[in-house]
Amino acid sequence: MAVAEPESTARRRAPRVDAIRNREAIVEAAAEVLAEQGAAVDVREIARRSGVGMGTLYRHFPKKDDLVHTVLRQDFSRWAESARQAAIDAEDPWAALTDFYQQALTGYARHRAIMENFALTWSVPDLEGIRQLRLVIEELCARAGAAGLLRPGVTTDDLLLLLVSLGHAVQITDECRPQMWNRLLSISLDGLRADRREPLPTDTAPDSVSRSLHK
Repeated sequence: MAVAEPESTARRRAPRVDAIRNREAIVEAAAEVLAEQGAAVDVREIARRSGVGMGTLYRHFPKKDDLVHTVLRQDFSRWAESARQAAIDAEDPWAALTDFYQQALTGYARHRAIMENFALTWSVPDLEGIRQLRLVIEELCARAGAAGLLRPGVTTDDLLLLLVSLGHAVQITDECRPQMWNRLLSISLDGLRADRREPLPTDTAPDSVSRSLHK
């Protein structure tokens, strides 16, 4: 016959309501601050905005990198999902592709930490984040290709790398010319249209780069 666990022990093992609330407050404040100021933010500012002491913050996140990674994974997933939803809502395949880039880059421009880290995510992939985007882009590529709207030879890798490249354009122009990336997006999408039939250059990327794209 199993011996019932003492109620006091069970209470100690269960997460306390205030501990859960503190963690949520820290993550929420960190998301806000990271979007505004980037990953170099002082954790004291996060503690101040969340209304907890530094000891409480460090109990939940012993290292700043732990907190940054938690927030970026959460916000990256939301960002990818928002872009995916914009594509789903557009019935026309070309509009879906356009809306995806518009939504993704608009969200990117509003989140400084994602802006700083997306290129790193690309070269040393957070598999879950990149996989989310890749699945969306694969679907968009297939839809536009099946409708005869996409330039022959354009691949999912091309579209994913285009997003990274335009992300760099957002990063270097957002403060001085915040709408310039919209012009570059329009130019880039025009180059993807099916009536651009010139053969694309051969992909000569090293095997290591090719493998990272497909992780």
